[in-house]
Amino acid sequence: MSYRIDRITEDIRREIMAILRELKDPRVSGNFLSVVRVEVTNDLSYCTVYVSSLKGLAEAESGVAGLRSAGGYMRGEIGKRLRLRHVPELIFKATDSIEYAANIQRILNDLKKEEKGE
Repeated sequence: MSYRIDRITEDIRREIMAILRELKDPRVSGNFLSVVRVEVTNDLSYCTVYVSSLKGLAEAESGVAGLRSAGGYMRGEIGKRLRLRHVPELIFKATDSIEYAANIQRILNDLKKEEKGE
């Protein structure tokens, strides 16, 4: 059962990324959104999609608002593209993981510069 859930989770993630590029909502298309992680419950009733933006958490939250309004469309598209009998309800959550990773990278680069300077 776990293999099936993992496969469906990865398929849903791939399709959400494709649909994100097609959406015309300026809250979604203008915020450089990226799907960080997707979690699907074992009974396929809910799918939590963690979204991050290069511009920070505030922009990711704005993008999530746009994704919530397009949730029904996205759910229908996923159902058509993956031919699932039961498409999980999409729950979007904003995260600042891209911003956090960029900050860590910046700190590491600063440490390298200091190391070379000494």
